[in-house]
Amino acid sequence: MNRGLVLLRRTVTSVVFFAALVYGWHAYVEHTTQNSILLPDPSAVWDYLVSAVKDGTLMQASTVTMRRLLIGYGISIVLGIPLGLLTARFKVCADTIGVLALGLQTLPSVCWVPLTLLWFGQTEYAMLFVVIMGSLWSMVIATDNGVRNVPPIFSRAARTMGSKPVHTLVFVMLPASLPFIVSGMKQGWAFAWRSLMAAEIYVTILTGFGLGQLLQNGRDLTAMDQVIGIMIVIIVIGLLADKILFSPWERFLHHRWGTGRA
Repeated sequence: MNRGLVLLRRTVTSVVFFAALVYGWHAYVEHTTQNSILLPDPSAVWDYLVSAVKDGTLMQASTVTMRRLLIGYGISIVLGIPLGLLTARFKVCADTIGVLALGLQTLPSVCWVPLTLLWFGQTEYAMLFVVIMGSLWSMVIATDNGVRNVPPIFSRAARTMGSKPVHTLVFVMLPASLPFIVSGMKQGWAFAWRSLMAAEIYVTILTGFGLGQLLQNGRDLTAMDQVIGIMIVIIVIGLLADKILFSPWERFLHHRWGTGRA
């Protein structure tokens, strides 16, 4: 009952806040005609989104973007978790892969675009490479930190019961570090989004136009309603991914392992 009241209160607060934000936005645009060039009226953005949904442009672009994102993000998870386990288990890997991950994580994703274009050209592989480079290293670091934060008593108890090093790492340390890994997955998802948007803006291919291309087209045409509309779609997809995919896992795992707040 209390949880339902909290959810209702948060929902009402969010609705009131965004209603006030839209009202202030509308009032600012109406204050002078020049503002409509820099910031379109909310009704114009809504009209664009409705028309983009009706003609299928928005759905097609969202599908292309999500396909690229899920493939690149999935590859980064498949590669990042084993690399993180290695860096946590072996000192030589921590001194090589771990240091490399720390350094490359600080590199902005857009910096990979020129190199990617020289290596792969205007292809889908260029998109995937930028996404992987943007999210892989956060997965490595999150897995490494998660394993290192597991209480040592877990591995000692496993070894006492006859568990081998590889078995302990995979079946004891990895499950115990899942709360940290899921947090890293959420961070990696955000980095993957940013990387893909940078790639789609600068890499132009004919195999599919994603949300980044629509954003760039709006800039080229000085269509601010399209630019703001696509930005809103990107924000909404990011929020839905967090609320539907990551937050429930994170709460469950922190509760399961007793690492959440009381």
